[in-house]
Amino acid sequence: MNRLNISSGAPWESTAGYSRAVRIGNIVEVAGTTAMRDDLVIAEGDAYGQATYVLSVIRAALQQASASMEDVIRTRIYVTSSLVVDDVLRAHGEVFGQIRPAATLVVVSALIDPRLLVEIEATAIIQQQ
Repeated sequence: MNRLNISSGAPWESTAGYSRAVRIGNIVEVAGTTAMRDDLVIAEGDAYGQATYVLSVIRAALQQASASMEDVIRTRIYVTSSLVVDDVLRAHGEVFGQIRPAATLVVVSALIDPRLLVEIEATAIIQQQ
């Protein structure tokens, strides 16, 4: 099977040896995605805004892999405080309310930058036509 590595262009990809997403066959895995672009945190202090941005980055990565949000079967959500859970889940529900992938939400002590409030991963299986 062919492997398609999808890059976001982040400088850490080559240093750490990872891709934003990888497609092999009809499976697409999207790496943990945060609201950081270059050295800038998008929607700093706003968990809903960060989650919305993260989901847009995931959508773009899936599109590069010829997949869509409708193909997502699982998400993993990491938040830095239980106080932001409702905001993050509202953003997740706006995208996945009808799709309803299996989902896990975990409260963690920190992400790579203390200004980041949420990180999301996704797994998609592209339906064979």
